[in-house]
Amino acid sequence: MVRRTSSVHSVLMLALYLASSGMGANEGPIKVQVHWDRIIRVSRTKPTFLLGASPDLMRGAPLHDQILQRVKALGADDVRYTGAGYVYPHLGVAELDAPTAASTSWDFSYIDPVTEDIMQALRGHPVALNFTTIPAWMFKTAKPVRYPPDPATRAWDYVQGTELRDPTLREVADYFARVVAWHVKGGFTDELGKWHESGHHYKVDYWEVFNEPDLEHGFSAETYTRLYDAVVEAIHKVSPQIKFVGISHSYLVGHPEYLTYFLDPKNHKAGIPLDMISYHFYAVPNPDEPPEAHQFTFFSQADKFLEVVGYIETVRQMLSPQTGTMVNEIGTMLPEDWLQTRPDYVFRPIRPSYWNLSAATYAYVFAGLARLGIDSAGESGIPCAPGMWPSIALLDWETAQPNARYWVLKLILENFRPGDKIVETSSDSGYVMAQAFVSPGGGRKLLLVNKREREFEVRLPEPGTGKVEMIDLTTGLHPPASRTLAGSTFKLGGFGVAVVTLAK
Repeated sequence: MVRRTSSVHSVLMLALYLASSGMGANEGPIKVQVHWDRIIRVSRTKPTFLLGASPDLMRGAPLHDQILQRVKALGADDVRYTGAGYVYPHLGVAELDAPTAASTSWDFSYIDPVTEDIMQALRGHPVALNFTTIPAWMFKTAKPVRYPPDPATRAWDYVQGTELRDPTLREVADYFARVVAWHVKGGFTDELGKWHESGHHYKVDYWEVFNEPDLEHGFSAETYTRLYDAVVEAIHKVSPQIKFVGISHSYLVGHPEYLTYFLDPKNHKAGIPLDMISYHFYAVPNPDEPPEAHQFTFFSQADKFLEVVGYIETVRQMLSPQTGTMVNEIGTMLPEDWLQTRPDYVFRPIRPSYWNLSAATYAYVFAGLARLGIDSAGESGIPCAPGMWPSIALLDWETAQPNARYWVLKLILENFRPGDKIVETSSDSGYVMAQAFVSPGGGRKLLLVNKREREFEVRLPEPGTGKVEMIDLTTGLHPPASRTLAGSTFKLGGFGVAVVTLAK
């Protein structure tokens, strides 16, 4: 996940907020125009989410069943399941100690139960597995990297080192090939020739090669590309049908070399597939920024990100047009989350309206990515809690009750899918985003996002009947409010995300 913020003129934005906060009652209706016959593109964008291994998903954990029920209820494709070894080594690293001449340390006893339950919850849907972490002993470090004996204890310092001890990269490649074989081939033979039986024959659609390698080990584009080739080549010998996701960059702004080098086929071994690339986006305010200004910051950063996506797509189409794109971490993040690794970290309660603002930001980015032809838009994340990125949570960490971010994702999943026609749509206000879609069956729907904390009246192009489903500041932790549309206007609540389904 992205670890940087951008400069924001907080005082100016707060002044704008205070000046405009009472304007809603005096503003006229915001007019939406739709040209149903002008098709921008046919959508290929799958709304989905990030799911990470966590002690909360260990069998016997208080929220285990409720979390998995919420995961299953979403019914999303291309869910990205990460092993989380960078903070919980036992849940994501299967060989925590280097092999010796007499023994190996292969152990899936903590990984398996979590993975089994996740794969069952995602059954029937394509899935992207991402066991992100290279075992620490494979790196040159000043002293051996320790890990806690308790699998539920966080180890923020587990990921260390920038130089691998094996310059041929075979050690890393063989490790991941064995991890894949454990999951798809029923087991593997270890370094000493011993067979390890798993009995697993999962269908793994995508394997993502590492997570944010630019940050976790500071790999250059050249080093990452060599590692990608080595890992993909080894995994393909085990499972030829798996597709691969590469780059997984935290924040491509300012790092075009990762994109241009990796996507150039000349920089890869012959036969190495470039199926997908991925990268991430989080809107992050400055630490001294007042909460009232976050609405300006988040959508401004979202607009800048979508501009960058347009550039990335141009480069991708020039260098490797057959490669798809997953933006598989999307969210907003409070700067307090970056203090969670400190011993004096104290969680500060998150105000309820934040979840609605964050949900609206995701819906806004989803619509932008759909217009740009991105393959998937993955919202972060499940599960999260104080000490583990609480501000990107989709579920309440004490009850597993969904917040507005979850409900907006579910609303989008139930209404907008690949195959929908995206048609030309406009709004006469910068405060409300509107995007219309036509389903393969001819159904007409609009996605509307209120970028402000105040309510607006929205006027549709023509009077009609239908249904409005909305998450806003009034719905709280509850599912979308539903009402009948009769006429051409309705109220869009503060930070509201609405789907208008028009009668045929």
